Amino acid sequence: MKKDAARDALVQEARELLVAMEAALLQIESEGPSKDAINAIFRAAHTIKGSAGLFAFDSIVSFTHVLESVLDKVRNGILKLDDAMMSLLLNCGDYMGDLVDAIEQSKEAEEPDLARRSELEAALNKHLEEVAAVEAANAANAINAPVIDATGLTETVAAVTAAATALAGSAQHAGGDPSDSEPAVANPHWHLSLRFSPDVLRDGLDPLSFLRYLLTLGRSVYAHTIEYNIPTADEMNPEVCYIGFEIGFDSNADRHAIESVFEFVREDSDINIFAPHCSLTHYRHWLARTADRDHLMRLLLQSGALTDAECESLNSEPVAGAHAVRGEVLVSAAKTGAFELAPHAVAGGAARQRSGDDKKGQEQKFIKIEVSKLDQLIDLVGELVIAGAGASLVAKRKKDQRFEEATQLISGLVEQIRDAALTLRMVQINEVFQRFPRVVRDISREMGKEIELIVTGADTELDKSMVEKISDPLMHIVRNAMDHGIEAADIRRAMGKPEAGVLRLNATHESGSVVIEVFDDGRGLDKDRILRKAMQQGLIAADANLSEKDIFRLIFEPGFSTAEQVTALSGRGVGMDVVKRNIDSLHGEVDIFSNPGQGTMVRIRLPLTLAIIAGFQVVVGGAVFVIPLDLVVECINLSAHQVHENVVTLRGEPLPFIPLRELFDLPYQESPRKSLVIVQYGQMRAGLLVDNLLGECQAVIKPLGKLFSKVKGLSGSTILGDGRVALILDVPHLIAHTGQMEQANIRRSESNAEYGEYGERMS
Repeated sequence: MKKDAARDALVQEARELLVAMEAALLQIESEGPSKDAINAIFRAAHTIKGSAGLFAFDSIVSFTHVLESVLDKVRNGILKLDDAMMSLLLNCGDYMGDLVDAIEQSKEAEEPDLARRSELEAALNKHLEEVAAVEAANAANAINAPVIDATGLTETVAAVTAAATALAGSAQHAGGDPSDSEPAVANPHWHLSLRFSPDVLRDGLDPLSFLRYLLTLGRSVYAHTIEYNIPTADEMNPEVCYIGFEIGFDSNADRHAIESVFEFVREDSDINIFAPHCSLTHYRHWLARTADRDHLMRLLLQSGALTDAECESLNSEPVAGAHAVRGEVLVSAAKTGAFELAPHAVAGGAARQRSGDDKKGQEQKFIKIEVSKLDQLIDLVGELVIAGAGASLVAKRKKDQRFEEATQLISGLVEQIRDAALTLRMVQINEVFQRFPRVVRDISREMGKEIELIVTGADTELDKSMVEKISDPLMHIVRNAMDHGIEAADIRRAMGKPEAGVLRLNATHESGSVVIEVFDDGRGLDKDRILRKAMQQGLIAADANLSEKDIFRLIFEPGFSTAEQVTALSGRGVGMDVVKRNIDSLHGEVDIFSNPGQGTMVRIRLPLTLAIIAGFQVVVGGAVFVIPLDLVVECINLSAHQVHENVVTLRGEPLPFIPLRELFDLPYQESPRKSLVIVQYGQMRAGLLVDNLLGECQAVIKPLGKLFSKVKGLSGSTILGDGRVALILDVPHLIAHTGQMEQANIRRSESNAEYGEYGERMS
């Protein structure tokens, strides 16, 4: 069953807003409060509440409403953003994430954690009650103020009059009536004048949904649909909203609650809200700026929003500047009870008339696509690559020059399509990195450590499927670095280090791969301790002679841990083996570098993509293999160089190589020339001995079956143009294998002669 597209869109938008909300909170914590960051937090919560309200997801609406009330007090400077408040807001964001997950799973009627919700709401309400108590005390102080005499009353009236005069002058400056001394209207209800943006339907919003949500706050007293802007049927565009509304509304809700109903469309629409018994001046200014003044006056009179006398007053005293630009709006002070529009709407109305076409162009800059559709496109491109290779092979056999030229042109276009399609799957690794500021904050506080997180290279791009799978391994590494690596403040102080530890995340492109590094400036790894633990657990023999790299690799063994006690973070021996297993499944590699007392770095190297690669075809024993082209450095004729025990001297330097025919036990075939393909992965190089070179190709990576999944040195398979299957070589594993062969040769040489020629060169 296909999921509800609207529900999916809401979930995705809510998650993006929660990420932005958390980022803004962490920014405030590290850089101090800023108006923009606080407003961003409030807007995120408010938008989530509004979206959920349109779908009647009452659980998240009610919870977010309480949170929004607290954020409003924070925004107005009534509540302080101290450490406790920051933690509360972050925890509320986490719970909102749980509510969003429930919506995604169509379980919005079930509460994810009722006890946790009650605890969070109690903490939020406590802050609101404290504010209410302070406001009540201030009101009581005002009531209990000394009674003034007649002279004092006269002075007070004079002061009020002066203030009113100043306010009127301010209103005049803003484009309002120079006099605000008109009586209040008799209408006891709210009056809403709504003109939605013509593009509201294109934006995926239904005006009626806003009206339905409005009715959850009260009842409609009267409603008129403004239809005179509707063109003829031949000229009508079904994607354009032509109608408006004039609504009388009876509600006990405050202005903020009513305005919040139209949060999504307030910027691009003309929304006017008149409070009950507001001054007639506000209607006057509104009507003076409308092109359909007479028609609206009749509607207001017919519905009872204005009386005959009020309408007569409006007609008898025209306002100066009545022909002002329609985009201009009056922004009144909140204390007057007048209708209000967002300040950005002042310039927005006129600007929309000038730049409507430009805005439409900007709106089309980004579109959202389902991942399944993208995967289908990549699969089809892969089949196109295979079919193109087949056509090129047929063209070569036919030896038709025009046919070959046509297939070469098609192959070039297919290659461009391949590259363009693969870029669609590439996303910034920041999708993973952005989770760690919160993780570091919470864990460092839990452990009583001060840790500074430094993130670089967050814009490095990687295949989306790999970004999703690398998240858990990175989380294990970061948690281990904070728990085992970085010392407590007193220990660091005694060692002459800064009290605050440093945890650095870095990503970069290197040799056709993505390298991710996690560095901490902690105590480093203790090789002797790792060896003792490994011997105790039977992982190695007591007389084992291991290199530093092999010793560090022991921490990836299942169940291995050097922790003296189990904590909430680590010590159970679960985690680093998962890291190794997950990275291996991505055809990646993980290495550890450490210096005692200075820190540890975990380096992860991953291929850029797991879909389609540029490859280099070679023949070994009659079988075709594909080497990732990005890892190929050069090809040489082996017979032209000095060779000794699978080591070739290349430009004066020894280079180990692997005879692939022997490695895979393939039949021997006589070849006039033995070619050596030099490959490089990271800083390591090795040679692959092959029988013949076939050249470049486009390889669509296919997974290996169960029969070959355990074979070392193979990472996948591909289909050639003639229909044959070629195996893709796992270059990182093969290079590591040459290193093991080299070490074995060194030990063998040292055992035969204390100082042999070969031993001297390789030591």
